[in-house]
Amino acid sequence: MHLDLSPMKIQIINGPNLNLLGKRETDVYGNEPFEKYFDKLKQRFPTVELHYFQSNVEGEIINQLHKVGFDYQGIVLNAGAYTHTSVAIHDAIAAVKTPVVEVHISNIYAREEFRHLSLITSKCAGLITGFGLEGYAMAVNYLVNTR
Repeated sequence: MHLDLSPMKIQIINGPNLNLLGKRETDVYGNEPFEKYFDKLKQRFPTVELHYFQSNVEGEIINQLHKVGFDYQGIVLNAGAYTHTSVAIHDAIAAVKTPVVEVHISNIYAREEFRHLSLITSKCAGLITGFGLEGYAMAVNYLVNTR
């Protein structure tokens, strides 16, 4: 019997406009830049190898899903506005083997009606919405505890 003692690798992928966290619509998304939160997240999960990727470009998000979707043990995805529009991201999630947890900082069901529909949820392991940046930690915790 071979035990895999390598650290668990989890990729966090943020989509469009999330590079502006801490600056944009702080009443909705808070005042903390994601990079600062990511440092805290790494401290909370010291035995997990966390990686972070952000892009405003749909194809780059898909490429990143393909890149890590067969080797990593988990993906945390906040597809931003692409959540509501991207069949291509839906298909990319369906194509990979790594479980994906969908995260949204705000409660998408308490916002504009067009945000109530997610085209990616059906291919994700689960959905976390409305808990601010803490939703990322909740997703990582889920992935770690279901390894």
